[in-house]
Amino acid sequence: MADTSMIANSLGDYLRARRALVSPADVGLPPTGRRRVPGLRREEVAELVGLSTDYYVRLEQGRAQHPSDEVLDALSRALRLGSAERAHLRDLARPPRRAGATTAATTRGDVLRSALRHAVEAIPTAPAVIMNDRNDVLAWNRLAATLIADFPNLAPRERNMARRIFLDPHARQIHLDWDEAAHTTVGILRMAAGRQPHDAELVRLVGELSLGSETFPKLWASHHVHEKTHGPKRFRHPTVGDVTLNYETFQVPGAAHHLLVIYTAPPGSPAEEAMNFLSSFTTSNTAARSLRPSPSEAPTHRGPEVHRPHRHPYQ
Repeated sequence: MADTSMIANSLGDYLRARRALVSPADVGLPPTGRRRVPGLRREEVAELVGLSTDYYVRLEQGRAQHPSDEVLDALSRALRLGSAERAHLRDLARPPRRAGATTAATTRGDVLRSALRHAVEAIPTAPAVIMNDRNDVLAWNRLAATLIADFPNLAPRERNMARRIFLDPHARQIHLDWDEAAHTTVGILRMAAGRQPHDAELVRLVGELSLGSETFPKLWASHHVHEKTHGPKRFRHPTVGDVTLNYETFQVPGAAHHLLVIYTAPPGSPAEEAMNFLSSFTTSNTAARSLRPSPSEAPTHRGPEVHRPHRHPYQ
């Protein structure tokens, strides 16, 4: 079973990790010679924030409860936190109480409206998925199933992009920017852990990734956090080769931390040509399947056996 301390992250752990990344020069402090540990000392952070060293030490040790908004804002400035890091700091400073008997899926509302699922499926020429903050893929269209992963034929628990990135042996062949994808995926899970430290599914996922991947525990220990917004994404497909797309992320209305991610190609680019080809290819295959006779109507005569090439795992 996963170590729940990996999910129930403390404010102190995060403060120590972040101050190790800030040098005295970054915040205008004079050099003080050789240091035993990287980054800022605790008394330096306390001075920058305007706290007593004793109070800051109690914060890192988990003995100071409910720091004020003013203190959290000052810590964010002193530690040079971005918007995602600031949000994560607040989550850790005000952890939710452990839920009662309700399951994580019920609490999180991960069952999508059918109309929302159909809307994603209707997007014709751009891969699109809906994901939660555990990286579970809740809905997808045909192009996403062709380019990213064969979601319809995966077990529900395997429709998770963190598992696809860290545990799928073909991941580096599909995701050409694997290092960046791994880094940001862990950052998304870290933010989810701060919001929902008692999510049993997230605890199990982190434990599984920690045991199954050499890279995941190292990235997890960095305390990096990430909010998925927009940017380039590179894929490799066995039919169309390498494609570079741009993704945009949209918050799904009425669902906490559900994101619609759409991958598009620049107009007139080779990637757009590749997406158009895959779109027409998947559409024609779907139409051909719909025209096949049912087993009761199929002819009994069998022609000569045809040897087909090995099917790519994500085709």
